[in-house]
Amino acid sequence: MSNTNNKPTKVMSLYNRVTKLPFGNKIFSIMVSRMAPYFATVKPMISELNVNRCVCLIKKRKAVHNHIQTVHVIAICNGLEMAMGVMAEASIPNHLRWIPKGMSVDYTAKAGSDITCIAEVKPEQWVPGDMLVEVNAYDTDGVVVVKGTIKLWISEKPAKIST
Repeated sequence: MSNTNNKPTKVMSLYNRVTKLPFGNKIFSIMVSRMAPYFATVKPMISELNVNRCVCLIKKRKAVHNHIQTVHVIAICNGLEMAMGVMAEASIPNHLRWIPKGMSVDYTAKAGSDITCIAEVKPEQWVPGDMLVEVNAYDTDGVVVVKGTIKLWISEKPAKIST
């Protein structure tokens, strides 16, 4: 069950329009980072967005290094959270809303290269209550460097009152 009336969400519509332009993925990523400025700290790039799945890239650069010159895990968590948030906004049925409740991650390998962050859910997960979003970060060799879940609270939107 994606968007109940099969009409794309505002975020999905924006992505579909903007990514047709030259440098569209970069423009879209900047737009998202302006809506949630903290994301801009890792200069993320949304490379793929579909209903229930988002892929976000983080370049390995000095600004996101830790003391051993690998990508700091908090920078990776920032990328995972951005992937989850954009996926949620692009996917949630129009009668529901979401808010994050927590994040649980395991550091599974050194992050010595650019990082690909992926957030993904199944359509049937979009029901009121706790929802776990699977998030994984991969290095350029496809090795999982961070794996985890982000817990969302899904609830019905309040009914609009007519005046």
